[in-house]
Amino acid sequence: MKDGTKTIVITGASSGVGRAIALAFAERGERLILASRNVVALEELATECWRLGAEVKFVETDVSNYRSVINLAAEADEFGQGIDVWINNAGVLAVGNFESTPMEINTQVIHTNLLGYMHGAHAVLPYFKKQKKGIIINNISIGGFLPVPFGAAYSASKFGLRGFGAALKTELSSFPSIHICDAYPAFLDTPGIQHAANYTGKQIKPAPPVYDPVRIAQSIVSLAERPKPELMIGSTSVLLRLSHSLLPTLTRKIANAVISNYLKHAKPMETSSGNLFNPVGFGNSVHGGWGLPGKPKAHRKFIAGGLLAVAALGFLILGRKD
Repeated sequence: MKDGTKTIVITGASSGVGRAIALAFAERGERLILASRNVVALEELATECWRLGAEVKFVETDVSNYRSVINLAAEADEFGQGIDVWINNAGVLAVGNFESTPMEINTQVIHTNLLGYMHGAHAVLPYFKKQKKGIIINNISIGGFLPVPFGAAYSASKFGLRGFGAALKTELSSFPSIHICDAYPAFLDTPGIQHAANYTGKQIKPAPPVYDPVRIAQSIVSLAERPKPELMIGSTSVLLRLSHSLLPTLTRKIANAVISNYLKHAKPMETSSGNLFNPVGFGNSVHGGWGLPGKPKAHRKFIAGGLLAVAALGFLILGRKD
């Protein structure tokens, strides 16, 4: 083992931004513990990371099950002789009218997105306190500030994570070398939306602009090097947070109008529970094919166009009030 190698745990590592994060740390030769429910995808990723120069172990883990996460922490500590960074990243999505979405679906979203992160922190903090240092990175998304119409449980989980992170930072103020870092990226070009539980009856896709998950992975690597309490990733996340902070009612109305209009014209699709209860055998790459991988600057035109559209729609909604 080379001096300075970090031991890093990544949940939800089998696809999307979790996979991108694993590959980004592997290029630095770090010691990785990859966690997911999808063992086949984990094994493929572990081989890829090993070829890049990382020491790798993968552990089948369901973050909604606390005992599974306890086991992950124990295996990571043994493999790495301590844990330096724990990245809470595993997440699921369910879309649909709240009353049309089965409560077991909403409950599983909360169990995975909110309790899964709490399980991770609860499992690793005893190790961090024992060694008097450590970093927890919570990959939350702009959904922690911007409520998502037709995604009530998702919004509840993400708003809950923001409160959880704030409370934990305060509680750990007497441990200056234990850091809780909350990351808020905007919409991502990952396979996640292909895995979503869908009770809209329509095909869904992410709202533009979508960011390259490789860019988010690079930001997470930077947080592991220079931890900070909060990091907004991408100009879109900053603008959406500002918009909801200054004009919450208008921002929510615009979001509802945009999504409702899309669903009205989208192609029909059967309802599905997606990957909420079991991993799926597709969409295990970094990118979902929705955006422009590797070209962050190319998003600027989409951002400008999106902001103009939002502004125009805002004026229309305001005009209807007169």
